Amino acid sequence: MTRSFHQIACESDSLAATLDSGTSTTALLIVSGGNEIRSGAHSGMAALALRIAKQGFPVLRYDRRGIGESSGDNQGFRGSAAEIAAAVQYLRQTQPHVKSVLAFGNCDAATALALFGPDAGVDGYILANLWVIEAGNEPNKAEPTMSAGAIRARYWDRIKNPKTIIDLLSGKIDFRKLLKGLKQASRTEENSALSLRLRDALSALEANTLILLAKRDTTARAFLAAWNSADFAQTREKSAITLETLDSASHSFADEAARDWLTEKLLEALRAA
Repeated sequence: MTRSFHQIACESDSLAATLDSGTSTTALLIVSGGNEIRSGAHSGMAALALRIAKQGFPVLRYDRRGIGESSGDNQGFRGSAAEIAAAVQYLRQTQPHVKSVLAFGNCDAATALALFGPDAGVDGYILANLWVIEAGNEPNKAEPTMSAGAIRARYWDRIKNPKTIIDLLSGKIDFRKLLKGLKQASRTEENSALSLRLRDALSALEANTLILLAKRDTTARAFLAAWNSADFAQTREKSAITLETLDSASHSFADEAARDWLTEKLLEALRAA
């Protein structure tokens, strides 16, 4: 396994990329979420790529336009179709032995892959903690407003915990704030325009798709609230889509147990492709 650095042409711009070589005919494309560079937070994506490549699978990562070492303007995940297509094409051209390209993304990168992956020629998807929050918020730009579904999940976890009763009786938890939170959690809301667009994209996917959720993560909870709604009923029935959860609050699968779980799920998908 060798690690090499590349420049990928993307329209009139250039994407900085890193390739970890492998002999397998199945490769992994890692798409970074938010405004993260390709190495990921605390080099997490670089380490993940190394673990995957050591098992024989080529792995390509890149900086989105306007981020890190890539040129051009940052158009956010909604404007990243060209980057995904350029990366898939480059991977196939430079690794002619590769027959199948699977793509992994976390947060808004997962949503971008669902939206733009089919036109880019992606053969399979691993989508983690998909982003469905609208209102102009994007990861790393502002603290998003929690959806009612995410609030419900958080308060249900607290109510199930016997320590909550003890903290209420001892005054450690403000009863008025708890009631206010429960009132917020009880409100009904429609799915965002983005979540409905994502629903349509997921429904149209023909390739095998694995959805991975850290079920105590706020972003994952917002997606899960949409996923379990009536709007997603037909999407949930698709045999090509599998959803698995991890009992974790780590959005980026940063702790050792979450890292190991994510790595194993990626390897399972790559080996099955």
